[in-house]
Amino acid sequence: MSDSIVLIPTYNEKENISLILEAVFNLPKSFHVLVIDDGSPDGTAAIVKELMQGPYEGRLFIEEREGKQGLGTAYIHGFRWALARTYTHIFEMDADFSHPPKDLVRLYKACTEDGADVAVGSRYVRGGRVDNWPLDRILLSKYASFYVRMVTWMPVKDTTAGFVCYTRPVLEAIDFDQIKFVGYAFQIEMKFASWKLGYKILEVPITFTDRVYGSSKMSANIFNEAILGVLGMKWKSFFKSYGTSKE
Repeated sequence: MSDSIVLIPTYNEKENISLILEAVFNLPKSFHVLVIDDGSPDGTAAIVKELMQGPYEGRLFIEEREGKQGLGTAYIHGFRWALARTYTHIFEMDADFSHPPKDLVRLYKACTEDGADVAVGSRYVRGGRVDNWPLDRILLSKYASFYVRMVTWMPVKDTTAGFVCYTRPVLEAIDFDQIKFVGYAFQIEMKFASWKLGYKILEVPITFTDRVYGSSKMSANIFNEAILGVLGMKWKSFFKSYGTSKE
């Protein structure tokens, strides 16, 4: 039994899913994986279910949902699934190799050895970088993170990062019903909630690489949610708590 579960939301990732699972399961540390598939018409879920009956039995799991319901709801579904079991470290990771699987171990060590409650795989701290992105997309992403820091005062340089390790107490303390974003701004709000509740966030430098196979889920609406929604998130935080009754 592993103490760590990697949550991988999928929609049409048949080219990547077998490869990313192989990479995770070949790491020197043992990880389990939960795939949250939103009804991929390309057969992603069927590939996962076949692997569950084979080499990854007992380590690979799947939750299937109907239709595209948003990244945020997929992760919250996964968080609740993991918290109903005994995992102490819950990871977010994309299926497309933009997040290097080998760095799961570094995020884990940031929590177990360096005192982090939340470890973020960061493009924008010293040692981090982005490969294969056009300059305008890099600048837009950096501007978004800078803007979020200015509005929220949150001491995180890569606020939109989706490669994250949460320790169990953090997720147990957050009231998921108070998390309102469902797109990529979900990543901002989860970090903001963790920080507001007093948890320590450490950024671990990674090399982020744009996908080779499949199509990107990024859109202008995603950035609009991040930019326009952050002011409202900050304002509402003065009047509400992100904590559960157990917090």
